[in-house]
Amino acid sequence: MGHLGMVILIQLLIFSSISGTQFKPALLTSAQSQFKCGNNKRIPVKWVCDGDRDCEDGSDEVRCSPLQCKKDEFACPGGRCLSLSLRCDGTDDCGDGSDEASCQNCTANSFLCEQAGNCVVRDKLCDGRLDCPHGQDEGADLCPSGWTTPPHNCLRSEFRCGDGRCVPHSWRCDHSPDCADQSDEDNCDQNECRVNNGGCSHICLDQPMGFLCDCPAGQKLVHDLQCEDIDLCLDTDVCSQGCFHANGTMSCDCNDGYVMNPSTGECNAKGDVAQLVFSTSEGVQLVNTSGMDYRLIDAQLLGPGPLAAFTENHTLYWARPRQGSIYRISMDGNPQTPVLLLKGQGAVLGLAVDWIHQLLYWTNADTHSVNVAHLDCSAQRVLVGGLARPTGLALDPLLGLLFWAESGRSSSIQRAGLDGQERLPLITTAIWNPVAISLDIPRRLLYWVDSGLRTISRVDFHGHHRKIVVESNGYLDRPFGLTVFEGRVYWSEQTTHSLCSTDKHNGSLFRTIRLNISSPGSLVLVHPVLQPKGPAVCGNNVCPFDCVPDLFSETSSPSFTCIPPTRGSNDVITHTLPVLSDTTYSGLVSLIVVLCPVVLIVLLAVLALWWWRDEFRPSRTPTLQDLSLKESQDPLIQAPARDPEIGSVKDTV
Repeated sequence: MGHLGMVILIQLLIFSSISGTQFKPALLTSAQSQFKCGNNKRIPVKWVCDGDRDCEDGSDEVRCSPLQCKKDEFACPGGRCLSLSLRCDGTDDCGDGSDEASCQNCTANSFLCEQAGNCVVRDKLCDGRLDCPHGQDEGADLCPSGWTTPPHNCLRSEFRCGDGRCVPHSWRCDHSPDCADQSDEDNCDQNECRVNNGGCSHICLDQPMGFLCDCPAGQKLVHDLQCEDIDLCLDTDVCSQGCFHANGTMSCDCNDGYVMNPSTGECNAKGDVAQLVFSTSEGVQLVNTSGMDYRLIDAQLLGPGPLAAFTENHTLYWARPRQGSIYRISMDGNPQTPVLLLKGQGAVLGLAVDWIHQLLYWTNADTHSVNVAHLDCSAQRVLVGGLARPTGLALDPLLGLLFWAESGRSSSIQRAGLDGQERLPLITTAIWNPVAISLDIPRRLLYWVDSGLRTISRVDFHGHHRKIVVESNGYLDRPFGLTVFEGRVYWSEQTTHSLCSTDKHNGSLFRTIRLNISSPGSLVLVHPVLQPKGPAVCGNNVCPFDCVPDLFSETSSPSFTCIPPTRGSNDVITHTLPVLSDTTYSGLVSLIVVLCPVVLIVLLAVLALWWWRDEFRPSRTPTLQDLSLKESQDPLIQAPARDPEIGSVKDTV
């Protein structure tokens, strides 16, 4: 054949391989136009990839392109498209039960999203916002003809229909009308990338029909439109806490107070076994993470109210459901009467303790606010108001951060400083009813449990690297409380009356810790390592002294003050809480101000010494040895990177 024949043969092989990756039938006989099954049985080629298993081994349906059903249809795993009206109707139409899986029994005042199997409050129907994942609640079949929605400010990632509704931009020109007036399928031969970059955060690629979003090198596409940096540590999820990636290798490390398990690589807390404290209709109870050492802490605090713990003084805080009265109880084991701290605060759904500044935070669904008080509740105030229905609450006082979840018409998870300033939304899409949140502080990740979607998910403190950790597994029908510790995530479940846990990375290794619990409610994990001491963010600086909160003044905005031991008037530095990325700069400025006089004195001393030696030493003729360069040390050795969030040596997460 020669070289030319060999080249042609290689090209044919490459073409054949590439064609195979396009999900085309590979065993088609050109002479008879038939497909050969794995057992050599032949069937008509038109039967291939039709959604029915005609070969006994199913080989005619193995290498087929993914089924593309319309938005008003449900895709069965076997390759069939069903009308959404058959979803969750009590009949197995797919044949494998998939069209009846994960279905909820919606109440009379709610509506079933047939594609996802979730329930939506009927007040959300035809309100101009897509509450069903595929927009069924805003479809023409449900909304009256001639109905027009109030104008909305559509997001950058959304397309405005002719009637003012907002639909995801990725639904434009997808051959399936999503707007009532079908305006999302008009003018599809135009370059969508010319209008708002197609909604893409970075690169927009126009296609013959529609468009695609793309990302620069080192980033990945999230939710079809947004790009975020690739983080191999979070993407691979192999480390329990610290993760370091360099030169293609990855190493794990543990924070202070933890030790690495040599067999599992998990970071385990030093000291005693951690205790899970949970509220029930029979009182506040306790069990350790292994399911042993169960006991009743207090039989007077009845109901699944929110809980918070202050580990240093063995104190628990609990709020009575619906009434909102907040109590304090000791965990020392001696029977004590709960101390009433605040009475009639309304629907308190979340509690959290700031163990650094000794403050108590809570959410109030009746007043739509996040509130703060001293631990003895001698003073209190509203920090954040005008919320929808705030539920879960969590704090990281070392970074000066406050997190809360909102359910209702605009469900979200948000972040602010401990003074309620510098608000930042972290999660605003694909979230239904977040009932509880918890922090994995060593990895700087926030976890939340969504009782509407029946999932447990996580995201980092900046709203990036979102991931679903646990999906509905029969123990997420009515989740309530949530906490994270070591390598596991724990939650309470009201339908199965249980406490459960799984691996915090991927939801594996599921186990029930305790069953037959009467109305399990909030959940808090108690261990000293979860409330570490250390310099905390105070204003724009890390405060090595006392960081004193000034939150309750009626004449000034909330703030935090760093007070040195001398408490001199010239030494007091007061700032409002910062955005994380500003911390390093402010800390560096303060460091320069302190060190400048010292550096100047040392420099003058060196110059004086040099002048004295040059003035009084005897002169001599330079030799060849004098002219040779002395071996110098590498001036480019880098110091440990400083974390722009807290201004200290960085622990890569």
